[in-house]
Amino acid sequence: MALDAPPLRWMASLLYVAVMLTGLYYVAAGLAPDWSGAELAVFAGGLVALLAVEQLDWRRPRTRHWAGSLLVVRIVLLEIVNSADEAGFSRALFVLVPFFAYLWLGRATGIALAVVYLLAALIRAGTVTGGRTDPEVVSDLFMLFIGLVLVVSTAAVAAEQRRSRLRAERLVTELTATQQRVAELSAASERNRLARDIHDSVGHHLTAVSVQLAKAEAFRERDPEVADRAVADARRATGRALREVRESVGALRAEPFSLAASLFALVDGLHDADFRVVLDVGDEELDQGRAGSEALYRVAQEALTNARRHAGADLVRVAVRRGDDGAVLEVEDNGQGFTPDTAVGGGLSGMRERLAVLGGSVRVESRPGHGTRIVASVPAGTR
Repeated sequence: MALDAPPLRWMASLLYVAVMLTGLYYVAAGLAPDWSGAELAVFAGGLVALLAVEQLDWRRPRTRHWAGSLLVVRIVLLEIVNSADEAGFSRALFVLVPFFAYLWLGRATGIALAVVYLLAALIRAGTVTGGRTDPEVVSDLFMLFIGLVLVVSTAAVAAEQRRSRLRAERLVTELTATQQRVAELSAASERNRLARDIHDSVGHHLTAVSVQLAKAEAFRERDPEVADRAVADARRATGRALREVRESVGALRAEPFSLAASLFALVDGLHDADFRVVLDVGDEELDQGRAGSEALYRVAQEALTNARRHAGADLVRVAVRRGDDGAVLEVEDNGQGFTPDTAVGGGLSGMRERLAVLGGSVRVESRPGHGTRIVASVPAGTR
């Protein structure tokens, strides 16, 4: 309402003032000898009252009941002014009634009032002697008809503009809410991704450090050389953890990421006499994109950690190959196996969540006493 209210208010107010000044000038010039002082006072007072109605109308929220009440007040005041108007200047103001009715009460009310005023003018002209053939009367009727048509058309345009503005404001509000929701979902997705990275990367290396330190403690008295190697391995695992933290920061900066190189570094850090890892990345260049490469790397990392920490495996085979629609990672160990449907913990669910976001999948094949095989796939071009 705020955009079209001031122009409409000033338009109506200017018309009232113009009619009042014209009437006063007409009297002051001596052109209306039959216009009594009482009639002039009613004429001017009615127009002042209409000005007050306009100010009152725009100062409080508009409801249909309020608009209807003020419309009735306008009609009554216009009739009073017209009855006291010897010169007939106020007749031009009647076109405002259908205009306001159209805007605030709807198209049907506005058009109905326009028709009523036109029929009333025709009836009034028919009661005047010779009115049907008087060129001046016919001209007034024709001008009233044109004025009503123009006013109703203008009101229709104004009403449509208002509806369009309200629709635009609603769409802007909905768009803003949608953008906020997308931002919240993006932030939540990024938090989940970082949580999975921390679990798969730092958690993996902390597990390796824990295993090596436990080994060093166990062999400290029996075989100091083995204990020293375990401490050295723990130190290297700590270094790798720090390096992967830097790589995670690099990922946020869109630095290059090589799946093959990362897997070689991962396997090199885990391989020892008690835990062998055989890696086969093939010779093909796979187009799974950075996001797909990182996802497959995290799956391999989690699978190797589980094989070493929980499965008691001493041999793990890791292979990357081209699939039907992207890249496939296979990790198979000779550990004690488990029942996938009853497994608890965040490792497997983290794998599935990570790949599901990219349109990929994870399949876990295992049963007690027969090792575990994990097959992960991502579609080509996941960025």
